[in-house]
Amino acid sequence: MPTKIRLQRHGRKGYAYYHIVIADSRAPRDGKFIERIGSYNPNTNPATIDLKFERALYWLTTGAQPTDTTRNILSAEGVLMKKHLLEGVKKGAFDETEAEKRFAAWKTSKESSIVKTKEQLAAEKQADLKARQKAEAEVNKAKAAEQAKKKADAIAATIAATIAAEAPVEITEEEVVAEAPVAEVTE
Repeated sequence: MPTKIRLQRHGRKGYAYYHIVIADSRAPRDGKFIERIGSYNPNTNPATIDLKFERALYWLTTGAQPTDTTRNILSAEGVLMKKHLLEGVKKGAFDETEAEKRFAAWKTSKESSIVKTKEQLAAEKQADLKARQKAEAEVNKAKAAEQAKKKADAIAATIAATIAAEAPVEITEEEVVAEAPVAEVTE
């Protein structure tokens, strides 16, 4: 029975996550499977991978063929590296302690790069948040200044209206004479 290591889709439309399963190659994608060895959630940043390392290694050594995506996942988790090192031990290229040492060195470098990526993403998110807060503060400051100007103009207008209403109008003789209609004198 030819076996495959592949993804089985779950989740809702537009928000899928996957189970990593061992299945007969003739079985449907979401159908019957032999064993579930992990899960893969591409919706998080970076993607979350939960994998039973020993079971994945066992199935690879027994001849299960991974699909392209699962090959990338197994490679990222180190299963393919471990299989490669075990084949080197089997051929006599080096001993098992050397293989474990090489795998541990690879694993620490991989983990440090993942930590660095997470820190970089967190720093970018923090910088973006600060930039948005600064822009919002500037917009709020501009709105407050505009409202203060409108209030000052409204107060000035009401003061001018009250002063104009309260102040007695003084008319001088010259203004009365100048505004008075000229009567035509007829003889």
